[in-house]
Amino acid sequence: MSNTEDNWLLKVNNLTKIYGDYTENSIKNTGPEFNSNICPETGSIVACADINFELYPGEVLGIVGESGSGKSTVVKLLYFDMEQSLGSAFLMPHLDGLSNILEESNQKKRWIRNYLMGMVYQNPRDGLNFKFSSGGNIAEKLIMGGNFHVGNIRNRATDLLEKTEVPVLRMDDKPASFSGGMQQRVQISKAIANNPPLLFLDEVTTGLDVSVQAKVLDLIRELQQDLGIAMIVVSHDLSVIRMLTDRTIVMKNGRIVERGLTDQILQDPQHEYSQLLVSSLL
Repeated sequence: MSNTEDNWLLKVNNLTKIYGDYTENSIKNTGPEFNSNICPETGSIVACADINFELYPGEVLGIVGESGSGKSTVVKLLYFDMEQSLGSAFLMPHLDGLSNILEESNQKKRWIRNYLMGMVYQNPRDGLNFKFSSGGNIAEKLIMGGNFHVGNIRNRATDLLEKTEVPVLRMDDKPASFSGGMQQRVQISKAIANNPPLLFLDEVTTGLDVSVQAKVLDLIRELQQDLGIAMIVVSHDLSVIRMLTDRTIVMKNGRIVERGLTDQILQDPQHEYSQLLVSSLL
């Protein structure tokens, strides 16, 4: 991975999401300095505002912060799960990064999601269809990506389940019969089915037993190294961020309060909020 100004994979500018009616003051009167996301003038909720960053090919970027910091909102906006209020995002594999993907048609957004992105949600029910088998979930993603050959789909599903250490004999079992950790592995298989250059991971180990968390994190790290896929990892847990990421963004009350190399932030955090987060690791 080489980070130069002109080889970015994803560029995000001024990404903002506000719930409710808002004015310019809604952004001015909220944020870390006010310790609030709620505008006192309009009552609108500023989930995130003025989010700017670049992600490079093969890089793993962490976004960390407590509940309500806006970190999950950022990835859901970028994955088109919700619409932004303001801002733009550019993805280099789509039209050479010249078109704001957040303003594309629904048809083009579906294409981008199916070919160029993957998402692993905190709750597997958000990323898996529990009416389908584990293999059927992977097939769904492959079909949406334009692969209709039954034999190829079956082979690809087998390969992905092996990669994520899901017993291939359980390919025809539904996710409801799997453990939480196994459901996450199936969700990861589905997310990477079409070899996207970008994968979002939103609190993927929350709610899992500690031993299962470690195995899932080991799997993610191995897949990243093997596939060279760029990732954005959202977590409130700095131990997850430390294990997986190259750079980290720290968010509070919908704003970025600090950014830098993960090792730098963990060893010498500058913002008082980052210091508080890091102290929780000690």
